[in-house]
Amino acid sequence: MASEYLATTAVAITKHDTTVQPKFAAIYVGVGGDVKVKDAAGNTTTFKNAQAGSILPIANVELIYATDTSATALVGLK
Repeated sequence: MASEYLATTAVAITKHDTTVQPKFAAIYVGVGGDVKVKDAAGNTTTFKNAQAGSILPIANVELIYATDTSATALVGLK
C-alpha cells in the first residue's frame, strides 16, 4: 500500500454472501487464504492465497463473501 495512505478507522469484517459492507479503502488479511469480493461495479473477484498480514488495496467492495472466502480475521480499513 502506498506510504501516503493512512487508515483512520479499522473495523472487523463479518463475511456474508448478501449483506453489503461499509465502503472500505482496503482489507487487512489476518489469517491467510482466499478472499472473494464483489465490487461496486458488480464484478466478482477471488484473491487466491492472500497471505496473512497482507493488505488488499481494493476500495468500494460491496460484499466479502462467506462462501469461497477461507481467509479469516479480516479488517476493513478506511
